[in-house]
Amino acid sequence: MALWVQKYGGSSVADAACMMNVADRIRRARDEGHQLVVVVSAMGDATDDLIELARQVNPDPDPREMDMLLATGEQVSIAILTMALHRVGVPAISLTGPQAGIFAESVHLKGRILDVRPKRIWEALRENKVVIVAGFQGLDSKDDIVTLGRGGSDMTAVALAWALKADRCQFFKDVTGVFTADPRVVPDARKLDEISYDEMLELASMGAAVLQSRAVEFAKAYGVPLEVRSSFEDRPGTLVREEVDAMEKIVVRGLAADKKQAKVTLLKVPDRPGIAASIFTAVSKANVNVDMIVLNVSAQGQLADLSFTVPEGDLKTALEAVRKVVPEVDSAGVTHDADIAKVSIVGVGMRSHSGIAARMFSALARQGIDIQMISTSEIKISVVISKPQADDAVRALHREFRLDRGPEPAAPAPRRRRRR
Repeated sequence: MALWVQKYGGSSVADAACMMNVADRIRRARDEGHQLVVVVSAMGDATDDLIELARQVNPDPDPREMDMLLATGEQVSIAILTMALHRVGVPAISLTGPQAGIFAESVHLKGRILDVRPKRIWEALRENKVVIVAGFQGLDSKDDIVTLGRGGSDMTAVALAWALKADRCQFFKDVTGVFTADPRVVPDARKLDEISYDEMLELASMGAAVLQSRAVEFAKAYGVPLEVRSSFEDRPGTLVREEVDAMEKIVVRGLAADKKQAKVTLLKVPDRPGIAASIFTAVSKANVNVDMIVLNVSAQGQLADLSFTVPEGDLKTALEAVRKVVPEVDSAGVTHDADIAKVSIVGVGMRSHSGIAARMFSALARQGIDIQMISTSEIKISVVISKPQADDAVRALHREFRLDRGPEPAAPAPRRRRRR
């Protein structure tokens, strides 16, 4: 008997019919002899609706009270799904994140899981019950509910799979797996049979909305194999796993666009030691994650414009933090731009293959797309461009690297001549 952790996203449990479909899928897996722990998100757009409701009464709601509100979305889902399972004859019990033993740090709206103590889950499994757990939430040291940020239900599933030593961690979505690009933007995007943790982590952090980046990072660290499948079709999905040699033969595995980015620029910053430290210490204390950073030093070497990107939802907080240090660092002021997007190409084969950046930049230039910022790693190249051009950029790069026709292999390494 295998123990599986399954996670169903909001679109998979969007209404009563979807709930019954998920219940039937769980019933069939249980009939095959598997023990099941199922993590669910809020139904459909419930989280967005709750956020909108809160802002109607208070445009700047308290983070703790927002967590109290947002956690109810998943609690509705677990109760409804458990009722659906009872209807089809499956013994099941629903548990909130705290009841399931999930403990998180005291950072409201984007807490991180600190520990998992699944005592009640084990008790229910020994009673031969299916356990339905509310994703996206945990309990902090003050006994307050803390939510885990967008996509936090993915983190819940991976953490439970690790704590329970599950045989499989499956993610059921409204897509059949991980694609080379967003199929809504690129109709001929291909589904990938497998992808490495590193590639999936880069795609997730660059805007691919398939898996939460923190969940992938945790899975890689603790060797939790992941599988992305469709909630509505019984077809093989995409396996996220450790990198193998064959994966390096593919130059570019996929690409992603993140349209929820914003750029902050400090103007005419003096070029002296400690300035950057002061700026980013202030941003860090505001719990804002910074992504790309560019420092444009003037010809005289005295003044510079310092730009960095943050998630669009953190723009207000970042600006408040930065404006407080403007007098301290003698900056001429702060500007921002929320009309940007980050487009990235990812592939482990880029480690050993040259010329990828040149091809990427040339493809964008042919489309008349101006690059504002550039960031690279061993297996990723990201650019910041104008948001209205993001979809055109994705389609152009998908064509350039022939992702619609199958993976483009990396050139073989040159053979060394033997000395005679």
